[in-house]
Amino acid sequence: MGATDAQLPIIRLDGRDALGAFALSTEARWNQNEADWQFFLTRGVVFGVRDHDGRLIATAALLPYTESEAWISMVLVTENRRRRGVATRLVDACLEAARRRGLTTWLDATPAGAMVYGPLGFAPTIELRRLRLERAASPAPCPALVEGNLGELITRDISAMGFDRRDFLPEVAGRPGSRLLSTRDAMALVRDGRTARHIGPVFADNPDSALALVTAIVASEGEAHLIDAVAIHAGFLDGLMRAGWTIERPFQRMRFGNASQATLEHPFAVAGPEFG
Repeated sequence: MGATDAQLPIIRLDGRDALGAFALSTEARWNQNEADWQFFLTRGVVFGVRDHDGRLIATAALLPYTESEAWISMVLVTENRRRRGVATRLVDACLEAARRRGLTTWLDATPAGAMVYGPLGFAPTIELRRLRLERAASPAPCPALVEGNLGELITRDISAMGFDRRDFLPEVAGRPGSRLLSTRDAMALVRDGRTARHIGPVFADNPDSALALVTAIVASEGEAHLIDAVAIHAGFLDGLMRAGWTIERPFQRMRFGNASQATLEHPFAVAGPEFG
């Protein structure tokens, strides 16, 4: 069976594959929804493998953000076909597509994934912690929330990422259910996911302001939330856990190639491992 899997061709996917791809991420209990997959399939380069019956059994996505920077994510293999080299082949396809375009590639890896990507030439950058909150513990005094400024979000995101994601952020902010929220000295993007609302990126002048903004968001929505916090902000992380958030897993951000521009600030939370 392993040799058979190794011979299955890698194909390029398109928007018609959204449901099959969504089934894979659902099986893996990931938080992506159909809108996320449509974005990858229409804006990115998504590779896949089908079994002999035509069923999609694996994916990997390359999402170019600029002419020099791209994100690799959505590396998924259905459970009964894992550990047969399919994921490695798909990541290699993404890297080859990036090489042809002259792109530096980034990804957020689990600890197990980091052990695979390191030998391929990926270098570690920042560490992340994914946290989940099922519901705000109790009403607490919160700062007033106002609609955030999309231009300011893009500017701060460029400062944090080192490259421009102005095609990505407006699309996500404009989805039904998305909210771009701000207080006097903090701002965050909130969007729908399959199992929970996702908060990020989050930018703030200090940890207390970031924590106050996140607290106000969850109090205003009353739903389950996920956040991918940047580990260097220890005070922010501690504050989240004191408020009832629990860490689900760590991620290691990694880069293949040279960054085109140095980052000028660290966000308090990122847009998610699928988007960076």
